[in-house]
Amino acid sequence: MNPYRIPEIAKQYTDYDMIRQHTDLPDFPNFRAQLLYAFLSRDSRLNPSSELFALVTSLVQMGLDTHDEVTVSNEVKEKKAARSRQLKVLAGDYFSSRFYHLLSQAGQIELIKRLSTAICELNRLKTNLYVTMKHLKVTAEDYVRQSVDIKSHLFKSFGGLMEEVNRRAWPEILEAFTRCEVIFKEIFRSESLQDFHGSWGYWHIIQNGSKEERKLLEAEEQDPAKLKALIHKYNVPSQLYNLLAAQLQQLEAKVKQLDSDKLASELFHIGEPFFRFISKTRLLEER
Repeated sequence: MNPYRIPEIAKQYTDYDMIRQHTDLPDFPNFRAQLLYAFLSRDSRLNPSSELFALVTSLVQMGLDTHDEVTVSNEVKEKKAARSRQLKVLAGDYFSSRFYHLLSQAGQIELIKRLSTAICELNRLKTNLYVTMKHLKVTAEDYVRQSVDIKSHLFKSFGGLMEEVNRRAWPEILEAFTRCEVIFKEIFRSESLQDFHGSWGYWHIIQNGSKEERKLLEAEEQDPAKLKALIHKYNVPSQLYNLLAAQLQQLEAKVKQLDSDKLASELFHIGEPFFRFISKTRLLEER
């Protein structure tokens, strides 16, 4: 199996001075790309295309995630903010165009169709989530579950191409890893007042808080001190640490059930940042 180098290859499509200077891009979907590459590389039929498939799927995901960060309104007066918005639109389009170009060059027309179908379904999933969020009808668990569905959907579409032994394991392993990824990110969102709106902690308090507490969260301008107090009252970071620890236990059990010890070892290596984070947190709590 060749070394994993998808992020380095992707830089030739994502790393431009104009973008770096004037806007920010979403994180590269590294965990999911690594997982896909690991599974495809151990499939005798898909191994020759494993790098290409993981690369183009990551570029599509980057394109979609970049467009998600574009503000709804284009009535931006400040020049810097307007330029950032325009570049996000163009960057998202560019990443998506690389997906079509690279696959058509390789003659992978059927995969273009497969991923295009997945993109349509993914947009439907996003729309459903946005609508329920707008009407405040999302529980914290709904938010995590639907976020996992959205983040994993493109990558999940490869299951039908895999050999049977991997086809059975792929959806569960992908979902378990993506759930860890989502919860991991939510931990950091819970520690940032700027990113708290719409996070797991936000929906947890909307679901369990009093009428006055929900009004505080729904207000356009929030009192930072009161918001901090709410986050502390509902132990949001602590609850997320526990969710991640429980999810890692489930992930570990699923990986140990794999038929391939080599694949299992590789997956544990991919998940090492999650396990290391939880171990470090526990050590800090014991001091």
